[in-house]
Amino acid sequence: MAHTAPRTISSERLHGRLEALSQIGRLGETGVRRLALTKEDKEGVLLVKSWMEEAGLQTRIDAFGNLIGRLEGADPAAPVLMLGSHIDSQPYGGRFDGAIGVLGALEAVQTLIEDGVMPGMAVEVAAFCDEEGCRFNKGLFGVRGLTGRLEEGELDRADADGITRRQALEAFGCTPDPEAFAASQYPAASVAAYLELHIEQGPVLEALEQPVGIVTGIAGPLWLTVELTGFAGHAGSVPMLLRQDALVGAAKIIAGLNALAGEEPGAPTVGTVGSLNVFPNSRNIIPERVSFTVDLRDIDLERREAIELRLRRLIDETAEAHGLTVVIREDTNSEPRYCAPWIKALLREQGRAMGLEAPELMSGPFHDALEMSYFCDYGMIFVRSRKGISHNPEEYSSPEDIALGTQLLYRAARRIIESRKEERLCAT
Repeated sequence: MAHTAPRTISSERLHGRLEALSQIGRLGETGVRRLALTKEDKEGVLLVKSWMEEAGLQTRIDAFGNLIGRLEGADPAAPVLMLGSHIDSQPYGGRFDGAIGVLGALEAVQTLIEDGVMPGMAVEVAAFCDEEGCRFNKGLFGVRGLTGRLEEGELDRADADGITRRQALEAFGCTPDPEAFAASQYPAASVAAYLELHIEQGPVLEALEQPVGIVTGIAGPLWLTVELTGFAGHAGSVPMLLRQDALVGAAKIIAGLNALAGEEPGAPTVGTVGSLNVFPNSRNIIPERVSFTVDLRDIDLERREAIELRLRRLIDETAEAHGLTVVIREDTNSEPRYCAPWIKALLREQGRAMGLEAPELMSGPFHDALEMSYFCDYGMIFVRSRKGISHNPEEYSSPEDIALGTQLLYRAARRIIESRKEERLCAT
């Protein structure tokens, strides 16, 4: 079957949409604060929805808060090709994290339409709800809902203001009940493949002087919340040897995690404590209770589990030494997930056709693709990040690099559509 040369995506249109979206929840000159299921998030979703409809897609917002745009295929019952990411942000976030994946996917599909490509399978663009997980302390909500992987009690999780996820979904305009969730969930084998474009959020591509990379796999994140409880007392009168200081115990554990994660030179293991709460939080009272988060990641599950075991031992030993009680809650536990070999090969082929020798690299951050990997084959494209900065207003990827990544996404999506069409023709 002969293939016509793919057209070029509109970098100007893509960049204009990125800039317009970045004005919603603007933080300072370059930052974004667009937390999941807030009014800013809803405003962003509705803007992207309008662009999807302008491009000719059928749109819906499902019960999980996901925005889905669909280009119908000749066979509506065939498994779909899905492209996407998220548009919610961190509290102190940048303009490109997630957003280039959604708007790049929309640009790719709009270019398919303008190129006159008639897909045999439907193509969908997804803006998944609450990938970041910072508001309710557990992310990937929308994609886990869509694939039937939500856990007990998720709707009862509350944010810092006491608003539950259930309440936030209702305020967003969703119906968070079992019937609506069941109607929004995708049946098994209903997605043929998932592709995600994302900024790298790390320094590898910049160090290699390459604009685009191909992801090999996503490190598995382990998220814990640790709560240590001691006994409050007057900071001026309780002798040091008699104290049950929860913050001193937390400090030892935090330093220990840092040492454990960096113990093996060259390993991609990372460990972070990014949130800490102290009670009563007074200058002259010995801290009675401290809770903090642990984020531990590695592409090697065996190594990550060995570090977790040693961390838990350290927590117990520290609690005993300081007379503390300890409670550990596991918020997220995902194994590393590897990209489909056939999609990596396709991305290599299409990259070379564009004159790119895209390096292959793993992803330390998790993405919606991590959950989609349990549902279908997946692949990811990374775009170079300046200085590797992300989850920060200084996050930046150039319009030229984003356009190259989007062009590769478009070419890969088009080739998948053509391949599936050829398979059906051969079968008949």
